[in-house]
Amino acid sequence: MYLFHQCLFARRAAITALLALLSVMALLWPAPGRSAPDYVGSETCVDCHQDIAEAWAGSHHALAWTPPTEANVLADFDGTRFELGDMSVDFRLSGGVHGLTVTETDGSVTDYQVHSVIGVAPLQQYLLETEPGRLQSFDVVWDVEKGEWFHLYPDQNYPPDDGLHWSGPYKTWNARCAECHATGYRKNYGQQTGRYRSTQAEIGVGCESCHGPGAAHLAWTEGQDVTEAGLDEYGFSMSFDMAERDAYVGQCAGCHSRREPMGDGNPLPGTAYHDAYTLSLLREGLYEPDGQILDEVYVYGSFLQSRMYARGVGCGNCHDPHGAELLIEGNGLCTQCHSPVGNDAFPTLRKADYDTPEHHFHDAGSAGAQCVSCHMAERTYMGNDGRRDHSFRVPRPDLGARIGAPDTCTDCHVDRDQGWAAAEIAARFPDSVHRGAHYGETLAAGRADPAAAAEALLALALDADQPGIVRATAVELLARAPTPALAEAGLALIADDDPMVRAMSARLQAAVPGPERVARLMPLLSDPLRMVRVETARSLLDVSPQGLAPSQAALLRAGLQDWQRALVSRLDYPETHLVLAGLALTQRNAAAASAAFRQVVEMDPQRGEAWVMLVRLAHATEGPRVARGVLDEALARLPDDPALAQLDAQVPR
Repeated sequence: MYLFHQCLFARRAAITALLALLSVMALLWPAPGRSAPDYVGSETCVDCHQDIAEAWAGSHHALAWTPPTEANVLADFDGTRFELGDMSVDFRLSGGVHGLTVTETDGSVTDYQVHSVIGVAPLQQYLLETEPGRLQSFDVVWDVEKGEWFHLYPDQNYPPDDGLHWSGPYKTWNARCAECHATGYRKNYGQQTGRYRSTQAEIGVGCESCHGPGAAHLAWTEGQDVTEAGLDEYGFSMSFDMAERDAYVGQCAGCHSRREPMGDGNPLPGTAYHDAYTLSLLREGLYEPDGQILDEVYVYGSFLQSRMYARGVGCGNCHDPHGAELLIEGNGLCTQCHSPVGNDAFPTLRKADYDTPEHHFHDAGSAGAQCVSCHMAERTYMGNDGRRDHSFRVPRPDLGARIGAPDTCTDCHVDRDQGWAAAEIAARFPDSVHRGAHYGETLAAGRADPAAAAEALLALALDADQPGIVRATAVELLARAPTPALAEAGLALIADDDPMVRAMSARLQAAVPGPERVARLMPLLSDPLRMVRVETARSLLDVSPQGLAPSQAALLRAGLQDWQRALVSRLDYPETHLVLAGLALTQRNAAAASAAFRQVVEMDPQRGEAWVMLVRLAHATEGPRVARGVLDEALARLPDDPALAQLDAQVPR
């Protein structure tokens, strides 16, 4: 009966408690935003922009999300079958309708009709509607090159009650993926119902995904005045002025980066990147110690580390934005600039012949002679999708051997070690300037022991010649072991030109007493970029508003509201409820904390840390009998969890 009532009332109790917490903190204040004209659809653009529209129509952007028509579905659904352990899928095609029957590892059998299609190459994925409005990305996908089905995660063949199962919260299309595969997308998640009423102007990445809603542009073509706030002279919210490199790279980065959104769906094109997202820094599990890509981090975080970015190179120098293809195939793309002739747009380039065996030491035309083979490491994601690191780095097997990072030499020469590769490079480039100190050594040391590496981390953070994302990562590592002396030494970071560095500098001040910390961080609470304001407000959560000047309290309240709106937009993430639970604990609100942890385990029953906190909170607020009930519930889900096993020995039966 206990478990029955917990399941029946958990969502209502959790949402009620959370909304009470959010209301107290003014979470539900309406978010300010830029007004936008109406979307008109990509087909409206064709008449005037035929060449561009033709290039776009067959691109990965246009085909990012399509209806399940015979032309769009590339997989063989005609009576095929896929098996993995106790799980199997039977595919069918009947009357032009694509469907499948899934037998799960627990023996349950469910029938689905394909809702829509994702992508076109090198794999194609299919969306299934598991309840009205909720779309899930199915883990069995079609290998376009091999012409066969495969499982994205063959080592993770979970049962349906596991949060990592394809029907779980981490693979909900509405929440995790749709905004980068649609135009004018709004998630519209119902906080009370747990249902989605998502909308979009257009599925697929259409013209207005990048340029902004087109109604005002159509008015401009008819001679109307469109010079309203936020629009350019042609009626668009986003102007692709190549002189404004950071703005247009930021527009691409909105989807081509590992980041945390701060809104419900697509920001209006032209919105500053750091007003819409929080970029993931060079953290363990995401990046190698030297900043090379590790997990699926896409492009922006590595590109920001590159000398090319520092010298003004942007996406459009190599990529056609409409066809979504490289401007030139092969080494010709690189020798636009890296050649004896050089490129007048980038006068600092060293002019030399790089596309020659005297430089790359491989047979001309071979895979090893390709610039990308040495300078853009490739890693494979989603089973067969190779993506390249965009930090454009010189191979450093000597560095990799010291800090545990890979290198492109031994990526290919798998029968050799990094010592061999380092010796070969030293012999062939004896006068190289690229074997000196590297920030990867400092970051690796900071990951291992930030207190011991504090001096080096601080020097890296203060080095304005290093990439901003690297410096911000150094500050984030420093903030794991804050001291008043470090806070004092890092004061200049508060006024740094890079917004990521400014944001992380707020964390570094954690060891400073409240009133002094508030005084130091006041400028960041009025920063022009939301990401900086949010991070600063989070760093001041422990500061009591009592004793603050009215102007200080107002700025702190505004920063917290920015953060809280972002949290509200992600209430369909289990990890958001972990944050809310922590927030409730800091405010000594046990009811709200319990409700948040309960939401976590409802969404993902395998989150052992949430079960542990539920047991401890129940023991503290309701006594050992109730705690034992929660613990038994947790052990039924996670019988092998060591932390729960430890509690099992402590909580009386």
